[in-house]
Amino acid sequence: MSDVPAVKAALKSQAVETPSWAYGNSGTRFKVFAQPGVPRTPQEKLDDAAQVHAVTGVAPTVALHIPWDRVEDYGALAKYAEERGLKLGAINSNVFQDDDYKLGSVTHPDPAVRRKALGHLLECVDIMDATGSRDLKLWFSDGTNYPGQDDIAARQDRLAEALSAVYERLGEDQRMLLEYKFFEPAFYTTDVPDWGTAYAHCLKLGPRAQVCVDTGHHAPGTNIEFIVALLLREKKLGAFDFNSRFYADDDLMVGAADPFQLFRIMYEVVRGGGLTSGVAFMLDQCHNIEPKIPAIIRSVMNVQEATAKALLVDRDALAVAQREGDVLGANAVLMDAYNTDVRPLLAEVREELGIAPDPMAAYRASGWADRIAAERVGGEQAGWGA
Repeated sequence: MSDVPAVKAALKSQAVETPSWAYGNSGTRFKVFAQPGVPRTPQEKLDDAAQVHAVTGVAPTVALHIPWDRVEDYGALAKYAEERGLKLGAINSNVFQDDDYKLGSVTHPDPAVRRKALGHLLECVDIMDATGSRDLKLWFSDGTNYPGQDDIAARQDRLAEALSAVYERLGEDQRMLLEYKFFEPAFYTTDVPDWGTAYAHCLKLGPRAQVCVDTGHHAPGTNIEFIVALLLREKKLGAFDFNSRFYADDDLMVGAADPFQLFRIMYEVVRGGGLTSGVAFMLDQCHNIEPKIPAIIRSVMNVQEATAKALLVDRDALAVAQREGDVLGANAVLMDAYNTDVRPLLAEVREELGIAPDPMAAYRASGWADRIAAERVGGEQAGWGA
C-alpha cells in the first residue's frame, strides 16, 4: 500500500500553471464566442487566475503570451501578480500571427523575416528578465504546404541557428522549452513535428533546452506515456501543455477525452521523478463554449486526480508482478489505483491546506462570476479573432 502522508505531501507540493489566454475569449476557426466578464487586460486575467489559485491551492503561476499580454512595465505586472498571491510563469512567444510569417518565421526563406522573428524571441527573454520567469516556451507554426515549396533540410539549419541564438541569450537560471506539433497549419512538412525533432535540437543546445509535451499534439494512437518516460530518462522533459483531444489539436479540458491516458502519463511522471525534477505542469486550453474560470478549476482538479491515482499505485506489487511475468497481475495493480475514488483524499488535502474541500462549490459561492460580469462592461475583451 502507498504511504498516504507521503501521497498527501506530494499533492500539496504539486503546482499547475494556468495560461493567461484561457481566461480570454476563444473559439473555433469559424467563430469566437464572447462571454460576460471576460478580462480586458493582463491584470484582469491575473485577477481571475487568483480566484483559481484561491480555491484549488495549487495554481500559483500564470503563463503569459506575447504580444497578447504586452504591457509597458513587466516589473509592475509581476508585482501586481505577487500582490494577488501569484507569480508570472512561462513566457510564450508568438511568431505565427503576423502576415510576414505566412511562409514561416525563423525558418522563412527571407533573412529579413527570420531576423524579425528572432528579434521577437529575444524580446521575450528580455521580458523573462523583467518578470523573473524561468521558462521561455517556443512553438513554431513553420512548415510547408506543398512538395518542393522550400528546402526541408535548409529549414532545419535556419531553425537551429535561431534556437542557438536564443539559447545563448538565456540567463543561467532560465530554460528554453521547445514544443512540437505534428501538423497544422503546415500540412506537408512541419519544421518541429514530433518529440524526436524537438529532442534532437535540444540535445545539441545543452541542458537548459528541454522538450515541452503538449498532450494534444500527437497522431491518433500515439503512446504519449512512452514519450514521457523516455524524455524523463534522458532528463529532457521540461514541461507539459495539458489539454485533451478527440481528433486533432482540440485544446479541450485536460482529462476530458481520455482520463485513463492522463493517469498513465502521470504514472510515468511519478515513476520517473518528474514531480520533483522541475517539470512544469502547464495548461494550454481554449474554453470556447464553457465558462472560463470554472473550466480552468476543473482542469486543475483533473490533473490533481490523475496525479493522486498515480501516486497510489503499489509500485512494490507492480515490480513483483513485472519480474514474475504476471501480465494480468501487473495490469491489475495499475487498474486498482486508477479505479480508486481519490476525491475524498483530495478533499482532505485541501482542508489541510486551509481551503474548501470542493473548489467548484467554493468558486460558485464566492460570487466572482456575477461580480466580473457586472463590472467588466465596455472596453475590448481579451481574445483572438476568427
